[in-house]
Amino acid sequence: MTIGLSRKLIAEALGAMLLLAIVVGSGVMGERLAADNSAIALLANSIATGAGLTVLILIFGPVSGAHFNPAVTAAFFAAGEIKAAPATLYCCAQLIGALAGVALAHAMFDLEILQLGSTARSGAGQAIGELTATFGLLLTILGCVRFRPEATAVAVGLFITAGYWFTSSTSFANPAVTLARIFTDTFAGIRPGDAPAFIAAQLAAVPAALIASRLVFPRGAPAA
Repeated sequence: MTIGLSRKLIAEALGAMLLLAIVVGSGVMGERLAADNSAIALLANSIATGAGLTVLILIFGPVSGAHFNPAVTAAFFAAGEIKAAPATLYCCAQLIGALAGVALAHAMFDLEILQLGSTARSGAGQAIGELTATFGLLLTILGCVRFRPEATAVAVGLFITAGYWFTSSTSFANPAVTLARIFTDTFAGIRPGDAPAFIAAQLAAVPAALIASRLVFPRGAPAA
């Protein structure tokens, strides 16, 4: 069955929208219920994000590949799996969807729709955390797609859940997510001035992950 580009773009936008609604919404709910206990709030945020992302990949993967992430799209473009024009449109759909998801989360919790983040996420350690998170996410995807495609959704969901806890940055690992989270002054937010370093680190992880995948994964192995 051939799936048209318009359906793929809608899937990418919807997936990104629901992902950001989950990220921001679970952050708001976790913070409200945790009574100023940041560890409990982060636990709720990470579990909801990992679980929700797994479901989104399962339902939208057969349509668009469930990238929801310009770094993922860039990796597949560099690998020759998607051409420049659709890759660009994928990234646009992901960003539009992500921004819509933030607005949706604000609306659900009766918050101001338009906000700017004020949470400080700066420093070399946070940038290294984003590089590590994005590198690990991409390597998870590339490895699963090659050897265990049926496990991709679960593996990605589990890695992101772990990433909330083992990285200094709480694993944004996604340029569209980072840009969208500039516009929420909630538990999931980020100051506008801190976002460029995150995005630079995420994009730097793309060639690093591609190189690592070529060094580690045998080319003669069965591909998905």
